[in-house]
Amino acid sequence: MVIGNMRKRLVGAALIVALLGAACGSDEGGGTAPSGGAGEADLSGAEFTVGSKEFTEQLVLSQIAIQVLEGAGATVEDKTKLPGSVQARSALENGQIDMYWEYTGTGWIVYLKHTKPILDAQKQFDAVAEEDMQKNGVAWLDPAPADNTYAIAASNETIEQDGAKTLTELTQLIEEDPSAASLCVGTEFAVRDDGLPGLEQHYGFQWPTDQISKVGEGLIYEQVDTADTCSYGEVFATDGRIKGLDLTVLEDDKQFFAIYNPALTINEDAFKEYGPELEQIFEPISDKLTTEELQALNAQVDVDGLPEEQVAQMWLSENGFI
Repeated sequence: MVIGNMRKRLVGAALIVALLGAACGSDEGGGTAPSGGAGEADLSGAEFTVGSKEFTEQLVLSQIAIQVLEGAGATVEDKTKLPGSVQARSALENGQIDMYWEYTGTGWIVYLKHTKPILDAQKQFDAVAEEDMQKNGVAWLDPAPADNTYAIAASNETIEQDGAKTLTELTQLIEEDPSAASLCVGTEFAVRDDGLPGLEQHYGFQWPTDQISKVGEGLIYEQVDTADTCSYGEVFATDGRIKGLDLTVLEDDKQFFAIYNPALTINEDAFKEYGPELEQIFEPISDKLTTEELQALNAQVDVDGLPEEQVAQMWLSENGFI
């Protein structure tokens, strides 16, 4: 794999430099590499710009990146809260940001233009990482095990009333009575191939347009809970409000939704210069980010009302990363 070979060369070079540094002692500044759960990587003098999309999980993940990079000695510019996937990706490719967290399913379908997901997490990541480096010079660090896939959810009351527990059953409900199910979606989900258009094609139905409301992503969960504006809604599987509001996710019984493992994506220049150090820092962090862990972090923001910066700081500290 191209990216794998590049990593091996960079890691090998970094190990040689590290051994020479250990033999010669500290440099002129007399400083020592930061210690902690993220390892001994020293990024003193490095400068990075970190971006993110504008929803809760992205803001938490970006704060994790910012704080751990600063803990390793880097200077970090915060360019988070970009308005969407396209804007974040363009900023990375144009060099306006050096890194941001992206999802393997989004990389495969939205940026690399594949129509069918790979329904194996490791194979999906390997394919995305190799092709994105070859075509676009974008490096993907190892992904987290969390799967922030799209899903359709409803309140338990709606599920009991309609009797639809799978997407196939929901499709049948809509076909029998087009006015029976209203839907809240975000702007991106309404147009993405891995969103509503692809879902309709995969399951062979069309949601009546007069039953669809486009609202802000953050508003969907409460709207679904109360069922005033919509009885069903697009949600993210790792969102803490699913558990907090006791919503039910409908089973994707025909396996449409792709796997969305979050991974730090880095532009080629930053990866060439600092790839080994970034891998050393972020690999143990990614390993800890399970679906349950991200749900808990997201809930601290969206349910408990804590700021993303505080949530990230507490999690990094509790796990020994800073």
